[in-house]
Amino acid sequence: MLCLFDLDGTLIDSEHGILACVKHALARLDVPAPAHEELRGWIGPPLRHSFAPLLDHDAERIEAAVAYYHERFDTHGWREHAVYPGIEALIGNLRRSGHRLAVVTSKPHRHAAPIVKRLPFGAAFERLYGPHPGSAHSEKAAMIGQALADFGSDPTDAVMIGDRHFDIDGAVANRVRGFGVLWGFGGRAELEQAGAHAVAATPDELAALLLAPTPAA
Repeated sequence: MLCLFDLDGTLIDSEHGILACVKHALARLDVPAPAHEELRGWIGPPLRHSFAPLLDHDAERIEAAVAYYHERFDTHGWREHAVYPGIEALIGNLRRSGHRLAVVTSKPHRHAAPIVKRLPFGAAFERLYGPHPGSAHSEKAAMIGQALADFGSDPTDAVMIGDRHFDIDGAVANRVRGFGVLWGFGGRAELEQAGAHAVAATPDELAALLLAPTPAA
């Protein structure tokens, strides 16, 4: 089976790094940062989508904010994360069971690549899919579709695993089962409303779902 994993909120807890970079960008533009709980909702969607309402949808200021975000991310933010407990064991079990793995993230490829490479299990992922830095969209559906083509995988033999509705939306668009996880930045209601095939509260629960024997046809 092809297992496609989101990065932020699924494999790693990147809250500190992402929010510090958002606050840095807003400070450079002299814009007050929203409350912490509101900022947590920025983890997952494309940056331009999140900056737009605060910057009056001014395209020039939005691009400046994204540039300031990356200014800090390139030096500090990309290292400010932690692997969720139980994820390393989950990835090892999937690989030993013969599943093929890839990362599909809304984080630009050039920012995600060093993070995945640095993970203790990063070599388990055969491919990494991330949007172009200039894209205003997460492009999850397009990236999942590309992964299916690259691996020659039938949608019925693939899953997309993530913590936000963007992951499930992309899965549904490709007729792939979407598995939601609750240790990230979304929630059960968000995931189920998007059409999640199943929702796991812990990596152990996710392992039980992914490693369960496939019923005979």
